[in-house]
Amino acid sequence: MSLKELYTIRQIRDLKDMLAQSCRLFYDKSAFIIRDGKNKLGCISYGQFGSDVESFGTALMELEHGSPFIAILGENRYEWCVAYMSTVNGAGVAVPLDKELPENEIANLLNRCGASAIVFSGKHREQIKKLRGGVPGLKYCIDMDADREEDGIMSFAQLLTRGRELIRGGSDDFRRAEIDPRSMRILLYTSGTTDLAKGVMLSHENICTNIMSVCSTVRINSDDLALSILPIHHTYECTLGFLCLIYNGGAIFFNEGLKHIPKNLKEIKPSVLVTVPLLLENMHKKIWNQAQNSKLTKLKLKLAIFFTSVLYNTLRVDIRKNVFKAVHEGVGGRMRLIITGAAAIRPEVSKCFRNFGIHVLQGYGLTECAPLVAGNRDYDFVDGAAGLPIPGVEVRIVNPDEKGIGEIAVKGSNVMLGYYKNEEATKKVLRDGWFYTGDLGYIDNKGFVYISGRLKNVIVTKNGKNIFPEEVETYINRNPLVQDALVWGKYDKESGETLICAQILPNLEAIREKLKMISISREEIMKVLGDVVKNANREMPLYKHIREFTVREKEFVKTTTQKIKRYMENSVGGEMA
Repeated sequence: MSLKELYTIRQIRDLKDMLAQSCRLFYDKSAFIIRDGKNKLGCISYGQFGSDVESFGTALMELEHGSPFIAILGENRYEWCVAYMSTVNGAGVAVPLDKELPENEIANLLNRCGASAIVFSGKHREQIKKLRGGVPGLKYCIDMDADREEDGIMSFAQLLTRGRELIRGGSDDFRRAEIDPRSMRILLYTSGTTDLAKGVMLSHENICTNIMSVCSTVRINSDDLALSILPIHHTYECTLGFLCLIYNGGAIFFNEGLKHIPKNLKEIKPSVLVTVPLLLENMHKKIWNQAQNSKLTKLKLKLAIFFTSVLYNTLRVDIRKNVFKAVHEGVGGRMRLIITGAAAIRPEVSKCFRNFGIHVLQGYGLTECAPLVAGNRDYDFVDGAAGLPIPGVEVRIVNPDEKGIGEIAVKGSNVMLGYYKNEEATKKVLRDGWFYTGDLGYIDNKGFVYISGRLKNVIVTKNGKNIFPEEVETYINRNPLVQDALVWGKYDKESGETLICAQILPNLEAIREKLKMISISREEIMKVLGDVVKNANREMPLYKHIREFTVREKEFVKTTTQKIKRYMENSVGGEMA
């Protein structure tokens, strides 16, 4: 898809304008599919969503809180969306918090931003009761699940009712509240894998330009239904999995927990999914394992893919949904588009799903960019790339090496205002109108962006060679006997060399199956993983070879977007078996 072939989009001034337009255009259509107390599915229309946002926002404004910062804490759910839109569209500055944070860290972030109110789900009630004494500025605690006010904690439902009463009485404070598109309305604390969390200041302009750019390259329409899986406090899911659907008149159903994903897929029958590579790669493994263990052998599956692809690509005859019926039924039967990000997905996985008739598009973004910077498009994609810069965004490579790899810098209306109360950190990354991402990559001759790794993670050898640990990890993780891996460099005093080390989390189930043994010893695991490392080394030049590895017994500590928190891992190398 060239710039001339971009989809036609409607212009929005800010998120308040976007919601008002969507409510007019799709008033009676379902915005959210929810489950009621009787375990039955129901829907909330755009008209009702708009009304609830105005009512809750009106009630929040009546509280006359001193600080404009309103924190939101909880799982993906309708009330979260109402609280977010009510806050950013008039009541204050939204501060979405990670629901996995421990109590002391929640208190720390509330104090850092000076939040005067927090809207939270009932699961966090005891947590909030304990920490509020240590947050002096916190005046209002609002429970999404409470029926009435109790113990100084307010009820979301009662505030919603109060807002309706105020509107009926003539209050139009929220409706008249003006939005400055370029002022801070969202404060997001990064889940940073290499540093302490920084407060990213975003505006309506940042978010809205991102929404319009994404929707000009990827088709999402009012017939689409998305299953929301990723944590909505993260800007990746919030922008792509929530706001882009609302902009286009689509509907959203919130996943009821990771173990319920298969059930929700079959029950809801979504057409759009925003996810991370881990989920897709697990689905991909399952499909091929099932093929191997059934009458549909791998050879037959490959032949089916070949013939259906030829028919589709040459004659535009699409029989993929019928031929690969079992695959489609496994994801509900209506899935057409999967957007993935946060980490690189193996190209063969994206290609395989596309061969089945499900389009997988990879993108690249950061919280500081609201979030998307580059993405593959409906008609212009390269599976191994992060995609083309989205319309309105410039990307350049700073100080490229002989291979063209350098730091990725970004310019555009999606770039953050800065880090909250942190001028020093802001000056380091915002220079001359460009945001220096700290990510390394290159741009090919067609304009596609490729990500190599993080600048902070680069391993420099004695001979000045740069090694990206993420690349080496990819070679290890490709092996089905590996669940996950972490690579780093260790300086060896005797040789003066930097040794490449790895910590490997084995896939014990796959190893048991390979060895045809129920019980396996550590020595046997070391031997299997030693072969994995040797095979990985054969695919890399000598200076990238893994010299030492250890076996990890428990999963790595990760962010909510499944990135390993490198700064939390105390890696200790061991001689390779």
